[in-house]
Amino acid sequence: MDKELIIRSESSAVDFALLKDGKLVELNKDEDDNNFNVGDIMIAKIRKAVPGLNAAFVNVGYTKDGFLHYHDLGPQVSSLLKFIKRVSTGKLKDYSLKNFTFEKEIDKNGVISDVLKSNQSLLVQIVKEPISTKGPRISSELSLPGRYIVLVPFSNRISVSQKIESKEEKDRLKRLVKSIKPKGFGVIVRTVAEGKKVAELDKDLQNLMGRWTAMCKKLYKPHYPSKVLGELNRASSLLRDVFNDTFTSITVDDETLYTQIKDYVSEIAPSKESIVKLHQSNVPIFEKYGIERQIKTSFGRTVSISKGAYLVIEHTEAMHVIDVNSGNRSNKSKNQEDTALEVNLISATEIARQLRLRDMGGIIVVDFIDMNKAENRKALFDHLKNEMSDDRAKHKILPPSKFGLIQITRQRVRPEMNIKTREENPNGDGEVEAPIILIQKIKADIERLLKKNHKKITLTAHPFIAAFLTKGFPSPRSKWFLDHKRWVKIIPRDAYTYLEYHFHDQEGKVIR
Repeated sequence: MDKELIIRSESSAVDFALLKDGKLVELNKDEDDNNFNVGDIMIAKIRKAVPGLNAAFVNVGYTKDGFLHYHDLGPQVSSLLKFIKRVSTGKLKDYSLKNFTFEKEIDKNGVISDVLKSNQSLLVQIVKEPISTKGPRISSELSLPGRYIVLVPFSNRISVSQKIESKEEKDRLKRLVKSIKPKGFGVIVRTVAEGKKVAELDKDLQNLMGRWTAMCKKLYKPHYPSKVLGELNRASSLLRDVFNDTFTSITVDDETLYTQIKDYVSEIAPSKESIVKLHQSNVPIFEKYGIERQIKTSFGRTVSISKGAYLVIEHTEAMHVIDVNSGNRSNKSKNQEDTALEVNLISATEIARQLRLRDMGGIIVVDFIDMNKAENRKALFDHLKNEMSDDRAKHKILPPSKFGLIQITRQRVRPEMNIKTREENPNGDGEVEAPIILIQKIKADIERLLKKNHKKITLTAHPFIAAFLTKGFPSPRSKWFLDHKRWVKIIPRDAYTYLEYHFHDQEGKVIR
């Protein structure tokens, strides 16, 4: 399986496209004006504690205050408050915590007004970026993520990723981390640490301790509110979280960014440095790898998938609803139950991709095609879970209900990816689907008509569309011939509107 990361740099943003076997599965954007990235640590002031919500509103410099719930304070928030006070006044200059006396842990079921007061200084970390009218969601239980480990100040706990299944490997990693862990810090061992040596873990740990020290130096007489520790740029954080030995290529179109990424990869995986490439073609990088085409066809309300099936994706204020449709395909060799299972499995794969691609969060309800057999419903449920196993966002999937509905909850920490795919109507007012989607529809219609054994098919279309389908080598029409061994005659019609087309049989009658 090829796993590629394509990075496009623009004046105000950097776009990251993650491809699996050439198919777009994740799209990220890093904008210069975004001051509130997940993972950033801010020194902020408590605006007010609200006992009714058991939460506090915190001034983090955004138009809406950050929301800090009691359960997000962390058990050692009293120790954190004491540390901030002493460092900010210059009374404490040793940031290692080895000689720092911890305070008593707060009550799990306590009240926020007993812990925080208005105008109090506090270190908070962004756990959810501002979305819609809401301010950022924050936590005072800090964590510093590295390549192999996550460093947790004011803790002594060592834990290992649940995705590492071997008990022997878990025990080995715990022993190694225990031998290098500094006093006053907890450590979470990440999945990519599996099989790594103590020297690699220690190097990662020392790098994180360096970041902690640099952050603490900014706490002396700080400006409120201000960012004291920024998350890595999106390129580095994406590589840190998703990069592994299965990556086959990283291509970037900006020389400065290319150098930064090459240096970062050489540090975390020297053997993979050669896969980082600089795109120097005159063809735009997203055009070269077919990403623009995939964006146009993947972000609309209707998403076409193979076998003639399609999804309809609706967004409401409370939830997302996805409807699975089999289209007008027919398969005489299979009964209705088998056809439903086949379409549902194909749809589940595309749904898992769409959730990542659009970064859809909250409650998602999927209306699959009804199936009567319990074993088929279980097969669908297991397949969907397997397809979503690569999703980095926390999620939970409920088994299919008797109505064929599957409910999914998926964590959303950033605003949903919303890309406009409709374009201005060339024939008048309003908007129409992008022309590239029209080509996809024509192709799907041809496949359906050929299955119905029409001996001769003629396509009539606007001259621009007809030219696109017939010119160049290989032209779309040539590809249809190679796939189906049937030639489709294409005739331009000046009277047609731009997006109008019809199919005719051998007698000239319109069949679609």
